[in-house]
Amino acid sequence: MLEVLAVPAYRKLFSAQIVALLGTGLLTVALGLLAFDLAGGEAGAVLGTALTIKMLAYVFVAPLMAALVERLPKKAVLVGADLIRAGIALMLPMVDQVWQIYALVFVLQSASATFTPAFQALIPVVLPDERHYTRALSLSRLAYDLESLVSPALAAALLTVLSFHELFLGTVAGFLFSAALVVTTRLPAAHAALLEGTLWHRTTLGARIFARTPELRGLMALNLVVAAATALVLVNTVVYARELFGGSNADVAIALACFGAGSMVIALTAPRILDRTSDRTLMRAGAVLLSLGLAGAFVLLAVSGPWPVLLGLWVVLGAGTSMISTPSARLLRRAATDSTRSYIFTAQFSLSHACFIITYPAAGWVGAAAGQPAAAAVLAAVATISTVAALRFWPATSRTGPAPATAKG
Repeated sequence: MLEVLAVPAYRKLFSAQIVALLGTGLLTVALGLLAFDLAGGEAGAVLGTALTIKMLAYVFVAPLMAALVERLPKKAVLVGADLIRAGIALMLPMVDQVWQIYALVFVLQSASATFTPAFQALIPVVLPDERHYTRALSLSRLAYDLESLVSPALAAALLTVLSFHELFLGTVAGFLFSAALVVTTRLPAAHAALLEGTLWHRTTLGARIFARTPELRGLMALNLVVAAATALVLVNTVVYARELFGGSNADVAIALACFGAGSMVIALTAPRILDRTSDRTLMRAGAVLLSLGLAGAFVLLAVSGPWPVLLGLWVVLGAGTSMISTPSARLLRRAATDSTRSYIFTAQFSLSHACFIITYPAAGWVGAAAGQPAAAAVLAAVATISTVAALRFWPATSRTGPAPATAKG
């Protein structure tokens, strides 16, 4: 897997991803402490609103920005987005009103919605060989999983000597270092033909390509399966550990670590698996595994089963999400041309996050109103229906090929 780091351009871009992820992780911790400082007991509502703003930026701003920055050099787009994120992070310690958090989070996440799809669309250009690209996807997935473990620990260590306001400086440093790495990276010369058409046509192009491509329609359904499992884990783990099982904050961390561990195991083994089997086979297996894992969570909660079983289910859910998420960009790569690549990657970024607007409320609100077994049952049903839909949308006989950019939809 590490052989792709021998490619200088990818090595620098991957390093930029790592430091930006660490900066974002520190931001998450610092933002929670800032919300508590300003809102006290209402901090949960503040963070929930900020999370909603983040998702709205990802869903609606990302496609618009992809169309607006199409004619700009990719390096300038990435560096500019990093500088904006660093500037916003530098301003956050100075806020003294909750509405200021919302405004700054919207700008920061809009910059992230510009940076991330552009970054993801650049990797297949830097690594045109599919074997190398697959290994890069596994490394990227591994980086996300490790960040979820390392960032909270790093933040805890820094908070022993710094105030949470100073923690934002770590975020600033991460984004600035990321920008510096991108600046010094030699990127392949761009040969993409600029697309014609109105801003609306270009903004909606990626979604229309998804709608008419069988593999990408299947991926859209699989995104909802991933969102169902991820929402149950991220939203309700704290409730299960502290309230239902009477555990501690450490138990919350252990459960989340189990979810991350399951994901990392697949991230490490996916390249070898994909050398021997198809994307569809692995992703289909992941969807079935997630549906069964969520059904298992429902049964466990309904019968008040033991805590170790929940930890095992969290490992299964982590593995299932990685089985779908790790290969997904290979489908995007095959469906894209030089002129449509950024739009397709942006559409995946936007549409996949739109799924969380459905599953986050289902996990939280249904759990609060009807009980935790009901929330698991609803998300298991969502995952099962979406799995069936994915198999229907993406028949075994279909083959991904570049989708034309000119077709109207």
